[in-house]
Amino acid sequence: MARTLRLAVAQSTVPEDPTDPGTLRASGAEVRSLMREADAAGARLVQFPEGAITYPSKHVMSSGPPGVLEASDWSRVPWDVLREEAESIADLAGKLGLWVAFGSIHPLTPPNRPHNSLYVVCDQGRLVTRYDKRFLSNTEVSFMYSPGSSPLVFEIDGIRFGCALCIEAEFPEVFAEYERLNVHCVLLSVMVDDAARAMVAQAYGRLYGYWIGYSIPAQFSATVPSGIVAPGGRWLARCPGNGRPALAVADIDLDATDADIDVSVRLARPWRRLARAGLYDDRMVLGDPRSETRTTF
Repeated sequence: MARTLRLAVAQSTVPEDPTDPGTLRASGAEVRSLMREADAAGARLVQFPEGAITYPSKHVMSSGPPGVLEASDWSRVPWDVLREEAESIADLAGKLGLWVAFGSIHPLTPPNRPHNSLYVVCDQGRLVTRYDKRFLSNTEVSFMYSPGSSPLVFEIDGIRFGCALCIEAEFPEVFAEYERLNVHCVLLSVMVDDAARAMVAQAYGRLYGYWIGYSIPAQFSATVPSGIVAPGGRWLARCPGNGRPALAVADIDLDATDADIDVSVRLARPWRRLARAGLYDDRMVLGDPRSETRTTF
């Protein structure tokens, strides 16, 4: 069985006004163009940012007067256009034989607010699963979205992927959970202009011994471009930081011989699991521990 998968991580232009059908169609077209580039590069899976078709601005969506945040007015979104673009992405995925993970808002039955989601489309052009963002920002949970409830793990050719969105990078328990779920790679798609968040993504690669796909909008790439982090925390590939759409491509190789990846995957990650499982329990000091912790020589 193959133990290698080529991952492409995109930085695409993400519009913030979901009420404009023209911008939805333009972002959908850009996603499909990058899909073709990913296919030409031999990718098996291509990852896009949070809200790849649209990431609604809280100010654009507010039902209050200008400058006042109130509950989002989701009736202003042309949901039919959004659905058409998502279906076109899925259709192209089937034609290319390419897996695609892309962010979008997902409608629920009114009066429920939508989810902020990451769609996963398989190489046969079918939507096979969806990750709904669980940890929302204060604005998102107050005015915009319904939170999700579960982690998501999906598998391609024996490689296991987890999913996270943007502010969830600030919740280590999300990434610790994916380690316990035995993923090989976490797809972290964001909509933020923040260098520190990319540093946090690197840290998770180091701490948990898995690959990280870090996908951001093209318009924020001058601060930190999209890229792929190896187990151990090294950037394997990065897009240009020039504000333009691009791809970073690297192989997830479970048998990689790079020293840092080898140590992280085959030594450090299993050792941490042993340590957390109670490795030290029968090695504790017996008797009165106070007599062994005095500060005199």
